[in-house]
Amino acid sequence: MRHGRAARSIYSDTTMLLPRIRNRYRQGFRPDIEGLRAVAVIAVVGFHAAVPGMGGGYIGVDAFFVISGFLITGLLLGEIERRGTFSLKDFYARRARRILPAAGVVLAATSVACAFWMSPLRRQDTAFDIIAAALNVGNWRFIALETDYLAAGRAESPLLHYWSLAVEEQFYLVWAPLALIVALLARKLGRSPFPVLALAITALTAGSFLLSLKWTTTNVPLAYLGSPSRAWQFGVGALAALVSPYLGKLLRGAAGRFAGATFALAGALAVVWSIISYTTTTPFPGTAALVPTLGTVVILLAGSGINKRKGPVGVAWLLATPPVRFIGRLSYSWYLWHWPVLIVYEAHFGEQPWTTRAALMLASAVPAWLTMIMVEGPVRLSPRVTSMPWRGLTAGLAAVLLPVGAGLFLNVNAIAALAAANKVVAAPPPGPAPAVGGKAPPPIDDGHLYLAPLPDIKPGPPKPSPKQARTDLPAVGACQVSTGVTVNGKCLLGNAASPERVVLLGDSHAMQWYPALAEVAKQRGWAMEILGKSGCPVHTFELKARNVPQFYKECATWRTRSIDRILASPTKPKLIFVGTMMEKDYTGQPYLDGWDSTLDKLKTVGVPIVYLRDSPYPSKDVPDCVSGMPIGGTKCDLVKADTLYPDGMADLIREGKRPGVHLLDFTNALCPLEKCQVVIDGILVYKDHSHISATASRILGPRMEKQLLGLSLIEPVT
Repeated sequence: MRHGRAARSIYSDTTMLLPRIRNRYRQGFRPDIEGLRAVAVIAVVGFHAAVPGMGGGYIGVDAFFVISGFLITGLLLGEIERRGTFSLKDFYARRARRILPAAGVVLAATSVACAFWMSPLRRQDTAFDIIAAALNVGNWRFIALETDYLAAGRAESPLLHYWSLAVEEQFYLVWAPLALIVALLARKLGRSPFPVLALAITALTAGSFLLSLKWTTTNVPLAYLGSPSRAWQFGVGALAALVSPYLGKLLRGAAGRFAGATFALAGALAVVWSIISYTTTTPFPGTAALVPTLGTVVILLAGSGINKRKGPVGVAWLLATPPVRFIGRLSYSWYLWHWPVLIVYEAHFGEQPWTTRAALMLASAVPAWLTMIMVEGPVRLSPRVTSMPWRGLTAGLAAVLLPVGAGLFLNVNAIAALAAANKVVAAPPPGPAPAVGGKAPPPIDDGHLYLAPLPDIKPGPPKPSPKQARTDLPAVGACQVSTGVTVNGKCLLGNAASPERVVLLGDSHAMQWYPALAEVAKQRGWAMEILGKSGCPVHTFELKARNVPQFYKECATWRTRSIDRILASPTKPKLIFVGTMMEKDYTGQPYLDGWDSTLDKLKTVGVPIVYLRDSPYPSKDVPDCVSGMPIGGTKCDLVKADTLYPDGMADLIREGKRPGVHLLDFTNALCPLEKCQVVIDGILVYKDHSHISATASRILGPRMEKQLLGLSLIEPVT
């Protein structure tokens, strides 16, 4: 009996140091929070529409995370306060009713749209995205794709935004059982669960935040999309829910209302400042995520003291206005619909200006509204579904199985479309322009990948196939390091025991020439030392517009260590090959100086340096395009002027103004005319949006040998 009275006394207060508040965690409707959801979704939609001035609109997701942590934890705290426990079955049934039906409908609708408006290869990619999104593991699939070199340059998924739903569900998969365990242990011991919950949330939040800081500097996709590195934002919202009743008591009265309005304004300014000031180059989440996260928390806490009789004031009043609240109610469905509408439209009609993107975003509010009134609301509020938890769970299970089935259907559809495309033969593309006015056209290369044209090539599926091209990579393996690694291992390929070796130094656009170099080396028994790092130029010129100091710091470290390694080698290499992806902003004297800084160091080795001019840059997923193109078609071909960026350093080398440095240029083989074919001699030239396929590179081996012989850098094989 004494134990029961003690427990009731303990549950009536969180600690002896705080004022007594009855039903402290009894949640009431907060119209300002509904309006805050509107701000979050408008920020995300504006960012995805590329609306000027909304470069940081992606922080709307951060606001959603905080709001979710605040509301869901507050709900759990209320049940713990009243009953000392809560039902996991009821909790997950509510989550299933709220989240899964609308999400499942959008996934199913997207699969149908993709079957009509997307290329076969992209349909297949999206099919797996749909299944992952339905199972709430989409964030991990996208992490794998973002960090996987095989997926570089792949077109954007119409389900990419589902990563945030996956993160949220994964958080509650851990947090709800943890909160229940704490509550049950506290009840058994006759203790208040709230201090222990506060400690658990604080530890979880701190650990997640530290992990976020680490991953932001070492693995950005994992930091941005990973549930462990995002949990702290839910945790901050949960901590706010714990202290909200006590802060709300302090914010009552005239002075408190004024203080609450002031705090809310400060929080709103922090959120708006983030939307305006941040860009895609802002290191995120990291410390930058603190501003919108804490700004959202301040708004939530400032509203905890709203006087229901007098109503909200200031920012809370604005958020509680009917139009803003309507957008807030629409926010979930609108978030689900806006991205698939945009991406599927652009997959069919091409990239659009921001005005068209914004119009598409507004148009997506129509299916969002229909989903809200026909699916989201009815399932969530249906007395029949809510009366029994198992019915809510069943509805959630159905909402998962529906898109999984739709994803499987889309995959079968894509396989059939890929097979059908290989059976259609279009007219062969036109050859070189005929003579005009009796004069021959200007001399060009022969327009073949093979050194000698092969007259017996017949129209047929390209090699590699669009699907195979995804993995048609140079066989450099771990010799090409990625994010977070600044030292290459001992990477000697080819005839590693040979006393003669050549060095290949550069980013992935240097590594793409490895198969061609391997053909030359194989004839001569060379060893090949490979020093590669994805995304890092060999030159020291930095594009300030990127504003990614950590990236450049990492590249600088790798570059210095790689050059020092070449200089310190006891034996000189025969040749040093260097290459880097060419960008349109790589112009001017600072760019040339950046190259000279590196080349001057390499010249001290005392061996010839071979500069590999970059290949034409398609800027689109070529295998994806070709997968929907008839054999012999030309719709995927490229305009040379749009894909071949001017290279000032290549021009200087060609003119003999950089002694000791020699130029290899395969542009006339890859693109001899004003249009660049993406399938030459039956070979699919590109594996993604910028890199040539390993098959194409290997076929260019004899051309590399011919150019090196012409420069007197190698001797003929006898």
